[in-house]
Amino acid sequence: MADPSSYRPKPGQIPDSPGVYRFRDEHRRVIYVGKAKSLRQRLANYFQDLAGLHPRTRTMVTTAASVEWTVVSTEVEALQLEYSWIKEYDPRFNVKYRDDKSYPYLAVTMNEEFPRVQVMRGHKKKGVRYFGPYAHAWAIRDTVDLLLRVFPVRTCSAGVFKNAARTGRPCLLGYIGKCSAPCVGRVSAAEHRELAEEFSDFMAGRTGTYLRRLEKQMTVAAEEMEYERAARLRDDIEALKKAMEKNAVVLADATDADLIAVAEDELEAAVQIFHVRGGRVRGQRGWVTDKVEEITTGALVEHALQQLYGEETGDAVPKEVLVPALPDPVGPVQQWLTDRRGSIVSLRIPQRGDKKALMETVQRNAQQALALHKTKRASDLTTRSRALEEIAEALDLDSAPLRIECYDISHLQGDDVVASMVVFEDGLQRKSEYRRFQIKGFEGQDDVRSMHEVITRRFRRYLAEKEKTGEWSEEDGLVEENGRPKRFAYPPQLVVVDGGRPQVAAAQRALEELGIDDIAVCGLAKRLEEVWVPDEDDPVVLPRTSEGLYLLQRVRDEAHRFAITYQRTKRAKRFRSSPLDDVPGLGETRKQALIKHFGSVKKLRSATIGQICEVPGIGRKTAETIAVAFAQAASAAPAVNTATGEIMDDMEDGASETTAGTPGEPVSAGTPDERRGMER
Repeated sequence: MADPSSYRPKPGQIPDSPGVYRFRDEHRRVIYVGKAKSLRQRLANYFQDLAGLHPRTRTMVTTAASVEWTVVSTEVEALQLEYSWIKEYDPRFNVKYRDDKSYPYLAVTMNEEFPRVQVMRGHKKKGVRYFGPYAHAWAIRDTVDLLLRVFPVRTCSAGVFKNAARTGRPCLLGYIGKCSAPCVGRVSAAEHRELAEEFSDFMAGRTGTYLRRLEKQMTVAAEEMEYERAARLRDDIEALKKAMEKNAVVLADATDADLIAVAEDELEAAVQIFHVRGGRVRGQRGWVTDKVEEITTGALVEHALQQLYGEETGDAVPKEVLVPALPDPVGPVQQWLTDRRGSIVSLRIPQRGDKKALMETVQRNAQQALALHKTKRASDLTTRSRALEEIAEALDLDSAPLRIECYDISHLQGDDVVASMVVFEDGLQRKSEYRRFQIKGFEGQDDVRSMHEVITRRFRRYLAEKEKTGEWSEEDGLVEENGRPKRFAYPPQLVVVDGGRPQVAAAQRALEELGIDDIAVCGLAKRLEEVWVPDEDDPVVLPRTSEGLYLLQRVRDEAHRFAITYQRTKRAKRFRSSPLDDVPGLGETRKQALIKHFGSVKKLRSATIGQICEVPGIGRKTAETIAVAFAQAASAAPAVNTATGEIMDDMEDGASETTAGTPGEPVSAGTPDERRGMER
């Protein structure tokens, strides 16, 4: 491991101008390539205190043994040079695209005497018209098979064409009418080229002309009682319409655009691209990306643009590129795209209308692609076993943690504090044993205290059920039909909390207070993905490619999802029953403005009329009406326990686990609609 200070450039050596830099390891291999508006400012970030660097960046600078740079005149040149070097050196610490395959295109070889329709991959050739890309080659062949009825263009290879010309006999497609057979002189080269141009125009989106022409010819043939010809034209029209259905119209203004969407987590991202030509989705492609460095969504978009258009020119770069986030800065990237196309390219985020709706579809595809990738990875038994072994080794456990429980706290500025407990067994979710908790003992943004309470309540129940007999017994009702302990009676081997050292200490303290010393505890801090263990000053840093880290991250993310879903459900119920609903003339927009201004209904309730009037759109009369509504609601408040001062509740900690909203509630509680909502 190298010390970055050993190769840090001297002050004043690095120019304050745009450029591209390369980090090399001790063997002179390029391990990272980056660009900067100011090389001096950018490179200075790499040579700060290692403790302040992102773990992946820290690994890169300690792996490197030298850094060098090249000065350029503009940021556009830096972008071009960065792309060239990434393609040349394939640096290990730059963003990697796992699915870097060549996607198939439908190509028409207009550069030949007798143009040919075929499937093509790889580098594009001059004089060839391309349509796509498509996800699968069979999708191209299906489309071509339908269109050959109307546009019988040659599809055979050069060898087959020459052999047919030599023997004077066309191939099978020539006999069945799906090829005009220019090889044997049935049509001239000019006539065949015209067919190929019509085929290309149809694929480019100019479909109405040919449909109207065929419909007119069909009508004329029927009037002249040429019924066989009319029937064939009818079938041709149906074939064209069927081909059009495969590329449904999505944008009415015949737009040429590429839509790019990104779904990401801390370690990976899925990129999806829809290619729209002539208002139709002509192709779709996507990648799964390793986030080898700390990177923003805008930077991921920039890498995707480089991947898509780095070797494209002319019409292959569309007039419009729609993205979920803009690169920073956006000017050089837009200028780079414009240079590659030869005309202005619009790079923007869709705000409304059909384009925004289509972008939402692309985004859903990206999310599904990421989820599918994670599912495939998690479903592999060997991978799960390795993940559990890596966790056991990193945490110094006696055996692999076959049951892992993870806890997360969720609230909105101290209101509606809830917690979640999710369970993974053998590396897979066990949703039937998920639990939800309401935190009622106090209010405020104290995640550490909330974590202590939740762990205490969960394991107090565990001890209570265990002490009924000391052993698991069917007679005591603690064993299910499959022989497993019920509810809280089954202990985990590992407790994971969402958070760092304070949350871990709170969970460990709760277990010690209950006398439990055989359950391991760790925490996963979201920002740097560090694993914290009790009584340790430094975290355990698992390798970025570690399957153990990936499993811990999945467990943590699931606990967060489950907690925030419950918290939003409670918040929605509270808002629906808010006194604001009874204020006449107060719509959703002004309700949201009030909540946003004060932060919570509780703070709004204690505000004066003058303070309410400070909210934009709220006049004094409306403010007085709001104050009256809260006063009336207070007079109708539920009964209060005079001993504790708390609102009376039907359920207490440890009560029935099948009542919706109670402490320790399982996933199966509530109505079917509620269960579906929780598991989305």
